[in-house]
Amino acid sequence: MLDEQDKKLLEILVRDSRTSLKDLAQQIGLSSPSVSERLRRLEERGVIRAFTIEIDPQALGFSLQAIVRIRPLPGKLHIVQKMIEEIPEFGECDKVTGDDCFVARLFVRSIGELDHLLDRIADKAETSTAIIKAQPIRRRPPPLDTPARS
Repeated sequence: MLDEQDKKLLEILVRDSRTSLKDLAQQIGLSSPSVSERLRRLEERGVIRAFTIEIDPQALGFSLQAIVRIRPLPGKLHIVQKMIEEIPEFGECDKVTGDDCFVARLFVRSIGELDHLLDRIADKAETSTAIIKAQPIRRRPPPLDTPARS
């Protein structure tokens, strides 16, 4: 379980993972060594998986994003999964229950590029694609202050 100082620490790091130990310590009222130890424990427990950056796809020329639902044809599940893993324009992918096996996010520069990428898997899977107009909620962590339910 997380205590209040762990929650505060995580909230600060979610906003800016580059916050220094000194600044973290000042903001939560602990010493730098105490904050360092807390961070180490959170990493060991798997609460913190990585300290990372967020890249704006548009700044790199990827003006379109698409959500693609992918239903591999019979016997093609592992082949399709491997293809998705190897195509760098797939920014993320979830294996899901239901009619489709995968829900993926693609970063592309044009509709033509999207068509080309989907054509690569067309003989191995059915796809359903939606172009993203806006992202009202960016990827965020689960709530830190919600009590666990039993």
